[in-house]
Amino acid sequence: MERTLVIIKPDAVQRGLIGEIVTRFERRGLRIAALKLIHIDEALARRHYAIHEGKPFYEPLIRYITSSPVVVMVLEGNDAIEIVRRTMGATNPTEATPGTIRADFGLEIGRNLVHGSDGPETAAFEVPLFFTEDEILSYGRDTDRWIFE
Repeated sequence: MERTLVIIKPDAVQRGLIGEIVTRFERRGLRIAALKLIHIDEALARRHYAIHEGKPFYEPLIRYITSSPVVVMVLEGNDAIEIVRRTMGATNPTEATPGTIRADFGLEIGRNLVHGSDGPETAAFEVPLFFTEDEILSYGRDTDRWIFE
């Protein structure tokens, strides 16, 4: 069972889209293993986005992600990373496929509503930034037999 980190970013929180976004992931069949509403401080933001340090959008990104509460969650399921990425859509909402979160609710790359780990190594780095092992639950659902082979 694969795990991935998802962040429902400040623009989605401020626009009241938390429930809609969570619902889309649940309807795909992913399980919520951890979820919380937090305010990311600057130090955590800089650790999380360290890969982008030095790029022109880095400082605006830090200001943006720390500007409002976010929802962070760990989702799990078979191929969870790929399923999350496809459900979110392309990073630039104008290039995202209709029916994805970003295409349906976003207009600009700088306000693209959600973040999801882009691979297993990234997920392994990102999840512990936001959750301790004790905060992540693995459990079965009665519906899992109808979702997973």
